[in-house]
Amino acid sequence: MSDTIFGKIVRREIPADIVYENDDVLAFRDLNPQAPVHVLFIPKRAIATLNDAGASDAELLGKLLLAAAAYAKQEGLAEQGYRTVINCNEHGGQTVFHLHVHLLAGRRMHWPPG
Repeated sequence: MSDTIFGKIVRREIPADIVYENDDVLAFRDLNPQAPVHVLFIPKRAIATLNDAGASDAELLGKLLLAAAAYAKQEGLAEQGYRTVINCNEHGGQTVFHLHVHLLAGRRMHWPPG
């Protein structure tokens, strides 16, 4: 497992407000939320960035997005809508180098973000 803060969360070495978990995916509330609902979905098997994902990771990437959609439905967010975001590398806004999907909801999203 990667030695990022997310790897430590997966290994339960540091606490997190975990809201969803299955065999492959863990989700927890972001400590610096950018919307009323801001949850991070991470693969339990570390992949540093989207650039590092290969064809063999396709199923896992799909599971990340399906987990986010399942959580949104479970929490009653799906009908009004939500945003999912994957940041990649420094200029893309990635600060933790363990691939993750942001789920943002609870307010109207604007583009560009703001």
